[in-house]
Amino acid sequence: MKPADVGIAVMVAVIWGLAFVASRIALDELPPELMTALRFGIAAVPCLLLPRPGQVSWPLLIGISLTLFLGQFLAQSIAIAHGMPVGLTSVIVQSQALFTIGFAAMLFGELPSRLQTVGIAIAAIGLLMICGTVGYDFSVAAFAILMISPISFAIGNLLLRPAQGARMFDLFAWLCLCAAIPLFGLSLLTLGAKPMWQALSHLSPAGIVSMLFVGTVSTSIAYWLWGRLLRDYPAAQVVPFALLVPFVGSAASSIVFGERFGPLRLAGMLTVIAGIAVMLLSKRPKALPKVA
Repeated sequence: MKPADVGIAVMVAVIWGLAFVASRIALDELPPELMTALRFGIAAVPCLLLPRPGQVSWPLLIGISLTLFLGQFLAQSIAIAHGMPVGLTSVIVQSQALFTIGFAAMLFGELPSRLQTVGIAIAAIGLLMICGTVGYDFSVAAFAILMISPISFAIGNLLLRPAQGARMFDLFAWLCLCAAIPLFGLSLLTLGAKPMWQALSHLSPAGIVSMLFVGTVSTSIAYWLWGRLLRDYPAAQVVPFALLVPFVGSAASSIVFGERFGPLRLAGMLTVIAGIAVMLLSKRPKALPKVA
């Protein structure tokens, strides 16, 4: 990857890590369905000025939106609202890197190299070490809901492939619109119009700033940049950068919410960093030979 693109990938990871903390602040004041709907409603505002990417069909547009956005972030919001710690959530969600590389190998023949496979294994061990330090401060149901997030994220990453050639900012604005409409409908159905209005009208300044950060910087800008990287490079080269997100999210959670990390969690973080280094220093993945 070009040095400039490496810098962009790291910046996106930092933004996404901080977004977990901002989401937790917003969820203190908003139900998860409404918070997620508002996130994409804000990010969909550019649709007022941007045309729908003509080369991306409606079924593909909706498919990407339902996985990369609606499925991923609704699962996150519900899990956090039901007690999942922010630091742990940021770790579990970024396991999408492993799912993405696995799905890319199965569907596109984009096999990781041996060294990349070693790096993936090291990073996975580190993630398991981190998860093993959490204890019993979350329910099995919340954990099961959260696991929907990385799987949806991985599928959405790969569904972006047929959208090559589309302007990424236009595409992601319309993806946000496709997610916001059903989410507002779900919020209206589960909450009702009056509670929705009361929740929105009583947002604190901290809640407003958090929603603006999540909707504009984390969703519109960061996902636009991430989409450009996935368009220009193989998934196995791009997705390892997302493994930096748990460190940013965990550090920010420690500062804001007082989350503490023991020796095992710190060892896990160092293990994940080692895995990322191995993946980044390895050669590009090879594709399976075509069969006549």
